[in-house]
Amino acid sequence: MSTVSTSTGDLPSGLPVPETEAGRRGLSHIRADPSRAVVALDYDGTLAPIVTDPGQAQAHPRAAPALRHLSGRLGGLAIITGRPAADVPRLGPFEDIPSLVVLGAYGNQRWQHGQLTLPADDPGIAQVRAELPTILAGAPSGTHLEDKGQAIAVHTRGCADPAAALAALRPVLTDLAERTGLLIEPGRMVLELRPGGMDKGAALRGLVAELGATSVLYAGDDLGDIAAFDAVDTLREQGMPGLCVCSGSAEVTALASRADLVVDGPAGVVALLSALAAALSS
Repeated sequence: MSTVSTSTGDLPSGLPVPETEAGRRGLSHIRADPSRAVVALDYDGTLAPIVTDPGQAQAHPRAAPALRHLSGRLGGLAIITGRPAADVPRLGPFEDIPSLVVLGAYGNQRWQHGQLTLPADDPGIAQVRAELPTILAGAPSGTHLEDKGQAIAVHTRGCADPAAALAALRPVLTDLAERTGLLIEPGRMVLELRPGGMDKGAALRGLVAELGATSVLYAGDDLGDIAAFDAVDTLREQGMPGLCVCSGSAEVTALASRADLVVDGPAGVVALLSALAAALSS
């Protein structure tokens, strides 16, 4: 592992300076040895603004150029998301970014070089798919059901009072998850039912091990990203420099308190990626 100074003077003026010493060390190591660094990001709320219809969640217009610029300069470039893995390259659009890996369904699916790898169907999801239409028949107007194939999400962002609608639905959806052996994943005006056994932290650790990385950056915005922040913390305890970046919002604040660096939503994340790409090219 390379030894580099961790002073802020090591960081080019275009790069934001992490607030923590651990974060500054992580960013310095990524710059010093990018070919052995992994940069991984969430999609919704991190690379793409949150929208009422998830099917319309286009990435920030400068996200694809920034990722394309980073591609080939890093040991690994990944998007880790609760979405189906095949959705993200299309929505980005990111299909032409050669080194990009998309780990979808919290790491249960993988898209790379246009090839999609899927696990076996979970019987609990089939049961949820059958029961949810009846359960949601009396839900507040604007409630939206998103079938991700291997997970099912219930969104309330389109309701007159999204927070109240989410709170009203939580008990019945929690009961459904327990009866079908699934996990319930809370998010920004959404509750998602999905199989256990994988989360963003496990997906990130697996990718880091697969690629033999010696430093890591993870950026996210929501509660599901806490597991990935935990993974970065664990890797740092084991001696690997790392950086946790929060795509800040007024809806979720728990992640900001855990981050080494907080940026202003997807625009801030894209600015960070662009600055990092420029620094690695200099």
